[in-house]
Amino acid sequence: MEKSLLTGDFMLINKLSYGPRLPNTLLSLPFVNQRYYLDWINLPYLRLFGSPGVEHNDVVVFNYPQEDEFPVDHRSYFVKRCVALPGDTLSIEQGKVYVNGQFADNQSLLQYNYHIKSSVPIDSAFIERYQLYEGGKISDNNDYSFTLTDAMADTLRSKTFITGIEKNTEKTEMWDEFVFPLNSHYKWNVDHYGPLRIPARGDSVFLDTLNLCFFERIIRVYEGNTLELKNDSIFINDVFAPVYVVRQNYYFMMGDNRHNSQDSRHWGFVPEDHIIGKATRIVYSTDQLYHSGVRRERLFQRIH
Repeated sequence: MEKSLLTGDFMLINKLSYGPRLPNTLLSLPFVNQRYYLDWINLPYLRLFGSPGVEHNDVVVFNYPQEDEFPVDHRSYFVKRCVALPGDTLSIEQGKVYVNGQFADNQSLLQYNYHIKSSVPIDSAFIERYQLYEGGKISDNNDYSFTLTDAMADTLRSKTFITGIEKNTEKTEMWDEFVFPLNSHYKWNVDHYGPLRIPARGDSVFLDTLNLCFFERIIRVYEGNTLELKNDSIFINDVFAPVYVVRQNYYFMMGDNRHNSQDSRHWGFVPEDHIIGKATRIVYSTDQLYHSGVRRERLFQRIH
């Protein structure tokens, strides 16, 4: 989420925004993640006041879906922007997000990796002035790679010693094996992705060997069934199942730092029962990575 959120930001999370989620593990100490709990008593997912009312572009705090070794309520906290809701169809073209066929990004918040060519070495004073902290020199011929907003890229283009600046966009049909659904049949990457429909509660999904990669984790892990593939036939809970009815809502989360974010493009959907709350405001911010001190300009800043 850089630079919408920075390392060292302390956020206020409104758990009432989406309805309080009751804990899964009763025998645990509150506010202590991944420690001091016993899974002897596990309660099913229950949220007061119904399903969470997540809206497009909300900044959402949720439990990281990939940590299967922990109960849901003891998995790491992640914060990302919700770009697609249950039932939406999402696609990414040239790094830009479209939801249900409509452009859905706020370009002023987004960052991408840029290749920069300079006629002279870029010094530390220039890096400090423009806060070019993510990236650096990539060759001895004054080639650099930095993470920039589009507005900052335009600013750097105006410098006489910058001889070239280009966004590092992946090519269409260039398959990234680390992009969900991790299947070579779907030749997607972080800049060209989809179209993908986000599963919603009650969806009847017709399963086959090509689309099973999208739903395997939903069926087995998130919704607790057994799943087997026998001679190209799909069996759920030992019953032949050409159709599966989805039991909860799912969401697609992405970071504003589009080329340096571990998000739904890499690990898929976020289940409803993983959602904790909405990030609403920065209550404190300290910069220990590059400087020492409090970022006073960020105190009590609203998170957009």
